Amino acid sequence: MNKIAEFFQLSSLGTNFRKESVAGLTTFLAMAYITVVNPAILSDAGMDFGAVFVATCLAAAFGSIAMGLLGNLPVALAPGMGQNAFFTYAVVLGMGHSWQVALGAVFWSGIIFIVLSVLPIREWLINSIPKSLKLGISAGIGLFLGIIALTNAKVVVDSPATLVQLGDLVSFGPLMCLLGFALITALAQMRITGAVIIGILLVTVIGWLTGGAEFKGVVDVPPSMAPVFLRLDLTGALEVGLITVIITLLIVDVFDTAGTLVAVCNRAGLMRPDGSLPRLGKALLADSSATAAGALLGTSSTTSYIESGAGVAAGGRSGLTAVICGLLFLLCLFFAPLAQSIPAYATASALLFVACLMARSLADLDWDDHTESAPAVIAAIAMPLGYSIADGIGLGFISYAAIKIASGRFRECPPVVYVIGAVFVVKFAFL
Repeated sequence: MNKIAEFFQLSSLGTNFRKESVAGLTTFLAMAYITVVNPAILSDAGMDFGAVFVATCLAAAFGSIAMGLLGNLPVALAPGMGQNAFFTYAVVLGMGHSWQVALGAVFWSGIIFIVLSVLPIREWLINSIPKSLKLGISAGIGLFLGIIALTNAKVVVDSPATLVQLGDLVSFGPLMCLLGFALITALAQMRITGAVIIGILLVTVIGWLTGGAEFKGVVDVPPSMAPVFLRLDLTGALEVGLITVIITLLIVDVFDTAGTLVAVCNRAGLMRPDGSLPRLGKALLADSSATAAGALLGTSSTTSYIESGAGVAAGGRSGLTAVICGLLFLLCLFFAPLAQSIPAYATASALLFVACLMARSLADLDWDDHTESAPAVIAAIAMPLGYSIADGIGLGFISYAAIKIASGRFRECPPVVYVIGAVFVVKFAFL
């Protein structure tokens, strides 16, 4: 135990094995929905549901453990929401490519990401992002997480007239989500350790007892992953028409990862005084390797999860949180029915609480300098409204550069912002 504490620097980070264990379990419960949602989305592309379930668990375990051991950050990984939708509905169903070719594109994007991760320029790029944009990204991801929570619990539903509107708040799911949110918030204010996980479990038990959630059992034999394992088409993915797909996958993965790392590390108090991220190169290597490994296993891009903020809120500060979460994903292979018994409204209540915590970073903006605050706000509100972390980041960079130029303060804009802004202009215009 002492060696584990020393390896993860628990003492210097102000944490202990018990806190990290609770945080790892909390993060896992907040992410467990991906074991059901990801196979459901990829099965629309013609992939076997059971095989993708196994691939999802293994990719999440590999990525989370790699992040914990290499980066020593409380950030867990799993196949990303958004990336899986792009995989299925854009590449396979929209462009007509096979899912095997799409997996090949995911693999090559992961390989390029690995190369970028080991080069010093990759760390320089992210650490050169202005502090105001980092704050906006952190708040924006929180708002994005909030709208995911509200829509998953059907507190907010779509509307043909106004795009979104409130759902039936007195129906069981929305009511349980709001109840869980109130419980978690109250427990956190009372500084009860494990407030998030307590709230999730209480709401889940209420669902089981009232019939509002299905208890699907405890143990089952993992399905075979043979239908998707190593079935990617590496050659087909290198066709000219797939180049833009690979670039898009890379851009989304890179900036979703960067945004998540900034948000979670900022919330955990792990940012350096100058605003840079600790052990960034190793964290990026873990994330990029997980994407390549996930493609081999048979799933779409694996990325750092903003739900890691739930574990941070529960006290997680080291990579041990991510390792424990990864081990739980391995256990999930055998306890799939139990993990799938946690209803969406229960995890949504935790995500909504984390969203509130992350949104407060906007308070640290320099509101007297509009050239700093306005681009940050644009990035923050674009993420939930555009339903894309990457696109929100892109609009933030573009507006930051444009506003600095228009105000005659172009020298204050770091060169990397101009470069990344230009990349996103090309992406929005042609990709």
